[in-house]
Formats: sequence, structure tokens, C-alpha cells
Amino acid sequence: MKMGLTSTPLRRRSCFLAFILVLVPCTILFLVIGTDFTAEQTMSQRVAEFQMRMQYLESMYRAKQEDVAILSQYLGFSNQNGDAPNMTINLNLLDGLSADSRSMIRNASASAKLPANLKLPTAFHFLPHLLDDPASLRPAFLQSKNRQGVSIVLGIPTVKRDKQSYLLETVDNLIANMDEEEQNETMIVVFVGESELGYVNQVANSINTRFPTFVDSGFIEILAPASSYYPDMSRLRQTLNDSVERVKWRSKQNLDFAYLMAYAQPKGAFYVQLEDDILTKKGFVSIMKNYALEKTAKKEQSQWFVLDFCQLGFIGKMFKSADLPWLITFFQMFFNEKPVDWLLYHLIYTKVCSVEKDAKTCKQEISKLWIHYKPSLFQHIGTTSSLKGKVQKLKDKQFGKIPTFYPHKNPPAVVKTGIQHYKAYTLQKAYTGESFFWGLMPQLGDLIEIKFKESVALKRYLFRSGSFEQPSDRFYNTTIEVLPVNLSEDSPVWSNYNTTSDGFLVVGIFNDFGIAEGVVDSKIGEIKELRLHVYSDSQNWVILREILLQVYSVR
Repeated sequence: MKMGLTSTPLRRRSCFLAFILVLVPCTILFLVIGTDFTAEQTMSQRVAEFQMRMQYLESMYRAKQEDVAILSQYLGFSNQNGDAPNMTINLNLLDGLSADSRSMIRNASASAKLPANLKLPTAFHFLPHLLDDPASLRPAFLQSKNRQGVSIVLGIPTVKRDKQSYLLETVDNLIANMDEEEQNETMIVVFVGESELGYVNQVANSINTRFPTFVDSGFIEILAPASSYYPDMSRLRQTLNDSVERVKWRSKQNLDFAYLMAYAQPKGAFYVQLEDDILTKKGFVSIMKNYALEKTAKKEQSQWFVLDFCQLGFIGKMFKSADLPWLITFFQMFFNEKPVDWLLYHLIYTKVCSVEKDAKTCKQEISKLWIHYKPSLFQHIGTTSSLKGKVQKLKDKQFGKIPTFYPHKNPPAVVKTGIQHYKAYTLQKAYTGESFFWGLMPQLGDLIEIKFKESVALKRYLFRSGSFEQPSDRFYNTTIEVLPVNLSEDSPVWSNYNTTSDGFLVVGIFNDFGIAEGVVDSKIGEIKELRLHVYSDSQNWVILREILLQVYSVR
């Protein structure tokens, strides 16, 4: 009899069945666990978002309670004789209010029966000059569509600079790095910290001209404070041994940030403080929101106070809108004492550090409230500070290299130009998204020709010239022209456009910021060529860093 490892067919069948009985349940269990884990992550994110929304709504409710408390006193729930107030008569005046509002008024008015009301400090205690003008807290300029309930509000303070302003480039970069879904849950508030209404109107007009659809939709809002919002800057105390001018500059900045935060607080669940001379990365809105929800979902980090998406100054600092009153009040209390980023640190230090603990413990506790995200999502590009004479060359090393061009997949075409390119920065590389085009000074009559290998029905075009390092190297007095394939001579479309002698329709022009973008009328039909046509000599070289041609179809 053989005693080797040879098995009978029956035995092999039994082993196979046993293997199946073990493998199948394990596989199912693995899939279930995997599915549950994914579902658990999704649920955790949803719960975190719900928590943020609840905190936002609670802060709005508290604001309404404050309004009702003030209203109750205004309506006379206490009288000059000290007698008990006639609650019935007064409340009858408010029959039109909801039950909740009437209940809040009853609660607020109950304090009138006490000998005296307790008066808590308000902004007027820290900024008494606000009492000199009833309109001191009313914006001198406001352009708004009353949009509210978004996920993220981006606050951009701006002031007049001696040299170049980067505001429009900053807003353009923010918009360009959001997709439509991100834009739907975001809004931008531009705060113009100047009392001169002529300059405020100038800024507003430039924003309206550059971003008309975004202003009309309420995505961009613009406001400026009344001149009486600011105290007499000549009477500020000199602190930190700073010069008078620096004390004025940082004190005003504290007040500007407080004003902007107070305005933005009821508009969204999160608030992000930015500056007017920055760049950001693609998809930054989703990255910030997901990171905030991720930290909120973790028990040990759910009480975060600031999420830091840039290592420089006060750029890219995200707060829960419900927490903004802490900052606003702190800035008002100590606006004359220290710079805004120092005040943020001191507020968090006060929250969690103890004189009885060592520095290491304090640092650990602060790291739970002040959480840094890497790599940075924002980069500072300006060099001229709003403080006269100050040169600001700081860069966030964690941001990485600033992109010099934006690649796109465009329809196959043969491209050529009479503008001489510099080094390897050719038009072909710009069109295919490998680099940017850098050419010597364009002259009258120069063309950039894009001849499609197969005719296309063009939907949209975008040409972006100039760069952040070389903003003047852009196209001036240059049009966008297309050559239709089968547009009949008697078509009414011809009358809607200027035409060239060789049969091109002029569908667009570069604006003052070096950008040409637009939608092509579908009635034009398919086109076989698009070109850029220069109509005057330029004193600058030209950089074309983005070419985007979207088509309905390619034949």
C-alpha cells in the first residue's frame, strides 16, 4: 500500500468544496468591510459638514437674538416712570412676527422688570469714535446681490498702492482655478479700505468691467467703509517702538480685517482671509473644504480654530464663520497694540496656554487649534507693500514653482506667426500646452495663425497674454478673427460682425489686461482658421501663456 501524498478524486473534491466554503465568506466579508469603511468615511464627512452648517446657523440665530434684544428696548419695554411696562400693548404691535420672534422678545423684555439692565461692552467701548457718526458702521459703498448660505467666503482687502496693483489678476486667478461646482458654493468679497469714494468707484468699475457676469450673479461683492469708521490716526499711541507710519498702517489693517470679517460672517459657513496680490492652485476650494471637514470629523482636532493654507502672514487663513466674533472683538480691543498676525497668535495662546505649563506643552495645545496644511495653496506675488516704502519679497517655499503657462488640449492645427520667438518659447509649444510663447515686439499687421487640420465648430476661445513677472508683455490693439467654411454670402450673420478684406469675421479683441475670451455664435458654423491680428506697433515683447479653444465637435 502506498502512503504518499497522492489524493483520491473524492478527497480532492472535498478539499475544493472546503476551499470554496472558506474563500467565499471571506471575500464577501472583505467586500462588506471595505464598503462599510468607505460608507463610514462618507458619513463622517457628511456629519462634519452638517456640524459646520449647524454652527453657522447657530451664529445667525444669536445675531437675531441680539437684534431682538435691541428692538425690545427700542420699543419701550421699560418706561421713564419706572412702572411695570405694558407688555400687552407693545406685543400687540408685533403680531405680524413669527411665534419664535415674539418668544424671543418676551424673554428679552423680561429684564425690564429688574431694577436695572446689565450693560455688556460692545464695539463702541473699544472704538468710541464710532458714536460720533450714526453712519460710521454703514458702508459708504456696497455692491451686493445679498447672496448667503455658501460654503466658503473669500475675503480680499485692498488699498491704494503707490505702484502696481495686482487685485484684478488675483481675482482672475481665483476664478480660473475654480470649476463651476466650486464657484456655486463660494463667493468673493472685495473690501476697499479707502475713504476716497473716487478711488473706490474706480476699483468697482474695473471689477465690473473685468468680471461682469460674476458681479451680476452675486459671486463677487464690493464694499468700502465710511470714513468715520476709522479713528483719528494722528492720535494713536506709538507701540512696539514702531514708527508713526507703521503704527497707523497696522492699526488700520486690524480695523479693515475686523470690518471685512463682520460683513462676511453671515454669508457662509467658512471664511478665508486672503490678500490682493496672491496666486493659488487649481481646485483650492475643494481642497480647503475637504480638509476642514476631515479635521472636523476627527475628535481630537474637531475644535480647530484656524486652518492655515499659506505660511506667510495672514494669507490663506480659514476660520469657521461662527468663530469670527472672537477675532473681530480681539482686533477691536487691541487694534493699536500689535499687527494682525500677532493678534491671531495671542488669541489662540490665551485660549489654550497656561503659565503653569512649559513651552512644549503650549506648542502642542496650539497645534490642535492652529493646523497647517502642506503644501501651501497660496503664494504671495506682490513686491510693493501697501505700507509706503516697504518692499515685500517674501515667498512661501511650500507653494512650489509658480506656473508660467496653462496647458490645454486644443484641436489639431498648423500654427505660424511672423513674430520672432525668443529662445525655445515657440508658438507651437504654446498651442500644444508644452510651454508658453514669448515673442519679440509685435508690429502692425503681425498675425498668429491657427489653421485647423479639419474644420471645427468653435464654442469658446481664451487667450491670456502677459505674466505675473512680466505683466506688460501682452497683446495690445489685437483682435480675434475667424474664417467660416460654408457661411453663405447673404447670411445675416455677416452684418453682426466687422469683417476683414479677406473674409474673416472679427469676433473679439484683447482687453486692457491682455486677455481675450468669448463665446462664438453657433450660427457662424464651422471654421477652418482662427487668427490673432495686431493693429499697432508694440513697445513690449509679448507672452502668450494660455491658449484654449473649445469646440462643439470636430468633423
